[in-house]
Amino acid sequence: MSQKSVSDLRIKILSALSDPTRLELLEYLAGGERCVCEIIPAFSRSQSTISKHLNILHENGILDRRIDGKRTLYRIKNPRIFNLLKEVDAIALDQISELTNAGKILEASIK
Repeated sequence: MSQKSVSDLRIKILSALSDPTRLELLEYLAGGERCVCEIIPAFSRSQSTISKHLNILHENGILDRRIDGKRTLYRIKNPRIFNLLKEVDAIALDQISELTNAGKILEASIK
């Protein structure tokens, strides 16, 4: 696999994760497979919006989708996605800590 195709896959995955609604959907689906009929009422967004976000996550290999009669069910395809999100959280926490430290230095310099 070429470096370009690896980069393309990274971009697809990270782009799919770059929306607050999609991140909320992942958290909601962390508990297991859910029917769209359960997912839509759990969010204060339109059915078309939720469907669009579920489709993006599915197309980018983050969710699995299966049809069971008239029901469409979604589940996390690879739970390692949560490891990625934990690493992002850790980086964000590092940045918050750096800002806090910079704020303390600034406060000390103006006293």
